Amino acid sequence: MDLGILLAASSHSWKVVKRAEELGYTHAWFHDTQLLDADVFVAMAAVAMQTSRIRLGTGVLIPSNRIAPVTANALASLNALAPGRIDFGVSTGFTARRTMGLRAIPLAKLEDYIRVVQGLLNGETVEWSEESSSRKIRFLNPELGMTNLRDPIPVHVSAFGPRGRQLTAKLGAGWIMAMRNADWALAGLAEMRKAWQAAGRDVKDLYATAFGGGCVLADGESADSPRAIAQAGPAAAVVFHDLAEQGEYGSLGLPLPPQFKTQAERYRQIYSGYVPPDARYLSNHRGHLMFLRPEEREIISGDAVRALTFTGTRAELASSLRALQAAGFSQVGFHIRHGHEMTMLEDWAEVFAKV
Repeated sequence: MDLGILLAASSHSWKVVKRAEELGYTHAWFHDTQLLDADVFVAMAAVAMQTSRIRLGTGVLIPSNRIAPVTANALASLNALAPGRIDFGVSTGFTARRTMGLRAIPLAKLEDYIRVVQGLLNGETVEWSEESSSRKIRFLNPELGMTNLRDPIPVHVSAFGPRGRQLTAKLGAGWIMAMRNADWALAGLAEMRKAWQAAGRDVKDLYATAFGGGCVLADGESADSPRAIAQAGPAAAVVFHDLAEQGEYGSLGLPLPPQFKTQAERYRQIYSGYVPPDARYLSNHRGHLMFLRPEEREIISGDAVRALTFTGTRAELASSLRALQAAGFSQVGFHIRHGHEMTMLEDWAEVFAKV
């Protein structure tokens, strides 16, 4: 089973990923969230120049952030810097869309976007629709070596719902899911395998990745320690961010355990006080998966960390990872929290060594 990290893109990401490579991590994935993180391709280019083995992927790219030929060109450019080490992770959008007050894009648009990007990366001439008309496009001079179309760039689709899983299976793409705990991940993998087999595919060919956010607890450390809250709290907060916006932007499909109803209602009150009233999303997603805002701290308890994130002792987490490996997950990846990068790299590497 491969071991990955998921990062908020930064000009300093290369330092984190270089250390991850030294520790044996196989993959590094980067958020594509404009206005919240640094540009994903700028960060990945710097990392590509400072590493030699670790795979680098968009985790995940959002189609509305850039047109398909620009994405294909960027991926091919990275592939020239890090030949054969690039992955194209993509989805319909959560925070990258909601930070601008937009809903996720339709799956049909995602499918067509992947078709165009993959076709271009395969060196094909493809039909591309823009400005109400369709036209043929292709890479015009790949032989010059400015881009790399020789080494394949696998596509991975982040899909939480049944229709997203069906599209992933239809495309034969890698699959990415968000996990709270081992049981959550195993249930998701079972549903993905059903979709994969329904599409006439062999489950042995499914590359399944589970991304988790959490904290490796020290012996005797509680889940509400300052360190645990700082490292795992942002992953728990995402659930409340989604619930507060469900009526406006839909849902990620991350149900809240009933024991946290009071916290959810409290966060809705906090959300309703954000200004300006017509752009509460500006506050709701600030610090997404990087840090807890002060007003969030009151709703993120140790119980919430335990229930909503991949948090536990080294022994507990190693046991969970062994279960994921036995079930057939190809990769697990962990959110590396802003300001805690190096210690979290060491902690997760130690846990993974026990698997």
